[in-house]
Amino acid sequence: MFAAFACAYFLSALVRAITATLSPTLTQEFDMSAGELGLLAGGYFFGFAASQWPMGSWLDRYGPKKVVLSLLAIAILGCCAFAISSSFVGLLLARVLTGVGVSACLMGPLTAYRRWYAPATQMRANSWMLMVGSLGMVASTLPVQWLMPITGWRPIFWAMALLIMISMALIFFKVPRWHALVATANPSPGSERQQPGYAQVWRHPFFRAMAPMGFFIYGGLVAMQTLWVVPWMTEVAGLTAFQAAQGMFWLNVAMLITFLAWGWVNPVLARRGWNASLLIRYGMPLSFVLLAAIIIAERSIVILSGVLWTLYCMACTVISLAQPAVALAFPSELAGRALSAFNLVVFSGVFVVQWGIGLGIDGFVATGMGKIQAFQYTMGIFLLLTVLSYANFLCAKSHNPA
Repeated sequence: MFAAFACAYFLSALVRAITATLSPTLTQEFDMSAGELGLLAGGYFFGFAASQWPMGSWLDRYGPKKVVLSLLAIAILGCCAFAISSSFVGLLLARVLTGVGVSACLMGPLTAYRRWYAPATQMRANSWMLMVGSLGMVASTLPVQWLMPITGWRPIFWAMALLIMISMALIFFKVPRWHALVATANPSPGSERQQPGYAQVWRHPFFRAMAPMGFFIYGGLVAMQTLWVVPWMTEVAGLTAFQAAQGMFWLNVAMLITFLAWGWVNPVLARRGWNASLLIRYGMPLSFVLLAAIIIAERSIVILSGVLWTLYCMACTVISLAQPAVALAFPSELAGRALSAFNLVVFSGVFVVQWGIGLGIDGFVATGMGKIQAFQYTMGIFLLLTVLSYANFLCAKSHNPA
């Protein structure tokens, strides 16, 4: 079951991150500004976030198998539409479709794990799913860069559509049937309205403590990893497109190893009293220091940019522990809604940060500022917002022991 879900999540991560590798090619071919590039990459996350609200109820009611399979069919349409698009609007609509299509590739499995795995195993399974996602991001870097001169970028999306079909077959045959849980022992007509729902999720103190960090820190991590690291390397650090792809390759390899390590050590740390809240509290500040170093370093040492971005993304992975912790804070019949609500926050953050950084760069350039300074000022604003979200977490009254 884990392997079947992991195959689909691998492909969702690949198609999510591929815009970073293709950004120089797409920018040149479609004459896109930084804002348009951010909107194109963010379109995926807009579609992804838009589907989270209903998806939580679908997962709890119909189960991960049916939901994931139904949505992946839309992902196939999105990949095919991207492959034939001849305009920026066509690319954007295709990315939105793709985002909707793969929106259950992580939440579906995590909902299943909440039901079928023990709590410590859930933390491990979450980290290893994210490791598989990092493997997909690795595949979106140098392998795509090597294929580009041979095939061009359009056939790559046709190939991804075919691979998604294969992953659907694996899920169909390997994932067990789902039996919905009922919150009341003797449900009566109209009791559906009395079932616990999203209001209970959004009111929960632990969810409120985690939500701003999910938006800015987790969402920001994905926004950087899937787009803005490459433009920073080429525009600010002065690397070539191929060097930037190499940098992203090793960054994603490092992320893969980091999530693998989290999967091994989480159960050990949990037995020693180091829950998600404590790890986030003491681990998060390192990422702020590293992002500040990235902003200050500029072009001083070219290789330093790739190293610092890698260390920054690795440091940010501690926020991934919030996802299973949020699920464990709620009863299992609410797991789908809790996970989807948190995912809605995260991927809304990805969309806003990706597009917002592009708009910020264009805005500063419009005032006469140089491109490098525009990148630095915009990233500085983003750093401030991440620190404020962390401060909100520190001031929150509830820190769930999950």
